[in-house]
Amino acid sequence: MAIEYTSKIQILEHGGIEQILRLLSSLDPDVQKNCVESLNLLVQDFQSRAAVCELNGIFPLLELLKSEYPVIQSLGLKTLATLTSNVECRVKLKEYNALDNLVEILETKELNDLHVDALSVVMNCIEDVDILQLLVAKGALGKILSFAEFSSVFDIQKIAAKAIAKAAKNRENRIILHEKEVERVLGTLLLIDNSGVKTAACQAISSMCENHTSKEDFRKLGIPRLVQLLSSDDGEVKEAAALALAKLTTDNFANVNAVAEEEGIEPLILLLSDPKDGAVANAATVLINMASQEALRLTMQTYGIMPAIVGPLQSANDLVQTKAALTVAALACDANARNELRIAGGLGPLTKLLNSMNSEVRRNACWAVMVCANDEPNANELSSFGALEILQEINQSGSRKNYFSEAAQNKLLDSNLSLKYSLMGYLLSCNIIYDGFYDYGKKRPGEKHLSLKDLWAQGVNHHRAVLLINAKPPEPLPFILDERPDTSGRSTSAASKSSYKDKTSTTVSSPAEDKQDSASRRSTSPSKMSSKATGKIKSKSKKEEEKTKEEEEQLAKLQAEALAAKEGWSPPLDSNLQEYITVVTSTIIPLNRIKDQIVALAQFVAEEMGGPIEQNKLHEFSWEIHISELKLELQSNIIPIGKIKKGTFFHRALLFKTLADKIGIGCSLVRGNYNRAWNVIKLVDDSPKGVTGLLLPPKAYIVDLMFKPGNLMEQKSVDADRYQHI
Repeated sequence: MAIEYTSKIQILEHGGIEQILRLLSSLDPDVQKNCVESLNLLVQDFQSRAAVCELNGIFPLLELLKSEYPVIQSLGLKTLATLTSNVECRVKLKEYNALDNLVEILETKELNDLHVDALSVVMNCIEDVDILQLLVAKGALGKILSFAEFSSVFDIQKIAAKAIAKAAKNRENRIILHEKEVERVLGTLLLIDNSGVKTAACQAISSMCENHTSKEDFRKLGIPRLVQLLSSDDGEVKEAAALALAKLTTDNFANVNAVAEEEGIEPLILLLSDPKDGAVANAATVLINMASQEALRLTMQTYGIMPAIVGPLQSANDLVQTKAALTVAALACDANARNELRIAGGLGPLTKLLNSMNSEVRRNACWAVMVCANDEPNANELSSFGALEILQEINQSGSRKNYFSEAAQNKLLDSNLSLKYSLMGYLLSCNIIYDGFYDYGKKRPGEKHLSLKDLWAQGVNHHRAVLLINAKPPEPLPFILDERPDTSGRSTSAASKSSYKDKTSTTVSSPAEDKQDSASRRSTSPSKMSSKATGKIKSKSKKEEEKTKEEEEQLAKLQAEALAAKEGWSPPLDSNLQEYITVVTSTIIPLNRIKDQIVALAQFVAEEMGGPIEQNKLHEFSWEIHISELKLELQSNIIPIGKIKKGTFFHRALLFKTLADKIGIGCSLVRGNYNRAWNVIKLVDDSPKGVTGLLLPPKAYIVDLMFKPGNLMEQKSVDADRYQHI
């Protein structure tokens, strides 16, 4: 009856436990044996354990230890071992001074059949600090640990290790155990040829690692043996060993180096593919702890850490997902590691973790995305998987967003400025416009983000023109047309190569010559950057310049076609933008004052895009017709910014930001409504006369590129507001 749960309840309710305890003192050994066996089964239930303690059942059980029948003694010890899982029962045991009797049993070799059960009772008791201190005072703790260390019985060693693990959860107990050199005992148990003992010893080491001095002792006594256990055939042993190493390497660089010296990195990475979730999570934790050192990160990469972490990223276990995402965040700070993760297909599973309902998984996934998005290819791939849309949803939720979700979104956008400007409507001064940037207008909700190649494939349509920034020429490629011989005896391919060389040698000048020529054609004074000066620059040798430009454009077209044939497609070169960059580099950078540079650049941009416009005649400035003509001329919706000669607010603001970034002038770009856009710069005003050493805070100004080019309007002023809005 004592086996079934319902029967146990009935026995308890009808006072059966009290009657059983009374019969323990019977003179009939059969009665004693049956009663203690029934009691041993009953106390498996916590209600029965409490009842035995309340009925003072500890004393009659201790009396059974004096029986001359080993079976009665063994059952009595087993019952006490179960009862001592309750604090109240351990207190009673201490009151009856039963520990001395138990230690005496352990010291008696003739009672070796009782050693396992007696040790179970004692080791349960050391969970209490006062009992542990009592054992120390009596000199019994050292004997018990030594007994467990050198015993040949696996069960004794396993019980001892498990008891140490439980006792070590208490800080005072850890100090006492450390003083008794428990680290040496556990190190010895790691060598025992029994999986259960090794597992229990690893768990005890994990508990003792809360004590810093124990971590130091385990460096020599435990780490080499734990690293070996990572390759064990037993899954429980591998999981426990990885847990112990995770605890040992947390906030301890010396132990991290010790694991690396013992060649623990490779087995840890192999453990990431283990079928046991606990082993994977623990191994990932160790690798995270080791990733704080650059040299070890590089070593992990040589062993294939990034491809190996893709599997854990796809796990269904929340803990594994958490650790896997954190591993990516720790290791992806290196560019090569990020590249390996992308090639291994890890960005897709990482993006899926952003949708996790577990806050810790979601947080670490955001962290990992933030780190991975440092490279444009990674940022583009993450965006293609929908990471940006997911992060936007997270950040709109008060309960789901976190610090890393906002940082990840910003990092994704910073690595894809075209998308950032389309989505957010602004670029900060730290967002440097690169070659290949394009502005396709404000992104509508639910609209798919199209790449430049996709936009190019659309051809001419009624949509807004896409403004392209690309002053980087394609890589020079040989043009192989046809191998048929010509009349001169050379093949046509050789002739084309010769023509190509002649053309490049006669039409493409050196950068120094370009800079010198541009400097002679452009004035360095802001006041001279007017229509008159521009006319003077363009009037001299106009035919030669036009001829040179045609040849350069033809060469760029041929190179682009060759590159397109090789790689599929490349954005067209903007030779006009190249010239703009050369001019502003040679004429504006030499100006001493930053304000003069800004004014000169504003006047230059305005002149190249149609000149100043009277504010009351803005409606007569027919820039739309000019843009439509360019679309038809190029047979594309994509227009290089340098092609535009009649540009309005958003054309000029984009060109100003592009050129300012090229020459090191910090400015931001803001998109407004109704084709408005403007640039914001910050300047520090001069100190008042007679005052020295006064550092004034910078003020924000809007740069006029339309009406009075070069005029700086203080932000939030009436003039600035009129410039920004209709």
